Amino acid sequence: MKIRIDKSACVGNARCAAISEVLFELDDDGYIAVEEIDVPEGMEQLARRGARSCPERIITIVEDDAE
Repeated sequence: MKIRIDKSACVGNARCAAISEVLFELDDDGYIAVEEIDVPEGMEQLARRGARSCPERIITIVEDDAE
């Protein structure tokens, strides 16, 4: 599973990081720091919750079989 993020559309709500700071790392200004994340095994539910928490809907979950 991967997470893809439209980093340029991030407005800094940081709701994703509130779900998992490990998966959704923020930069010094409070915006998402990366555009793609390989989700470690066992963290899939946190990835989905973090994506759902984004009010701008800029976080997309890409299942391994969808690539």
